[in-house]
Amino acid sequence: MSDFNLFPPDENLLPYDGVVNDYGVIFSPSEADRYLQILLHDIPWQHDEAVMFGRRIVTARKVAWYGNRNFTYTYSSISRTALPWNDTLLALKQAVEQHIAAVSPTVFNSCLLNLYHHSGEGMAWHSDDETSLTPNAAIASLSFGATRKFAFKHRSSGEKRDLMLQHGQLIIMRGETQRHWLHAVTKSSKVSEPRVNLTFRVMRV
Repeated sequence: MSDFNLFPPDENLLPYDGVVNDYGVIFSPSEADRYLQILLHDIPWQHDEAVMFGRRIVTARKVAWYGNRNFTYTYSSISRTALPWNDTLLALKQAVEQHIAAVSPTVFNSCLLNLYHHSGEGMAWHSDDETSLTPNAAIASLSFGATRKFAFKHRSSGEKRDLMLQHGQLIIMRGETQRHWLHAVTKSSKVSEPRVNLTFRVMRV
């Protein structure tokens, strides 16, 4: 396991076939606490759904989808329509764009939010490579709440890289990361506190 959090933000954390940059914790503890409470209470969370082997599965994890307009985003064979930005998400989007501007200047037009109530909830191996997303555009991942393990696995070699995402931490995935690497939020029985993750994205327009 690699402790990615010790690397400077302009250094690539993947060994090949993609780029991941870690900006560390970008908010003070009080700011991160305030954003977490707003997100937990003001977002209209809904249980995520997926179609597996022809059956519709409802997850314990909850999600919300926002964008510049009513983008339709389809993954796991379920389509979602974006809600309009609120002031909190716009402020977070601006903060993320400012932090990554020197390395990967990007204007995001959408955001998928995930709420994990505890570490018994996670996300299986997947990549964010849906055709509705702009290919190779940066995806920024911002975390609030409990520290959770975020893992990468190369599609061909099976090589893995792990990092622990902390309260207020920002990473970006860019280049050909989604083509060559899967990622996951691993489950455990050690954490009872919630985690909210925001992934800012660029939809095709």
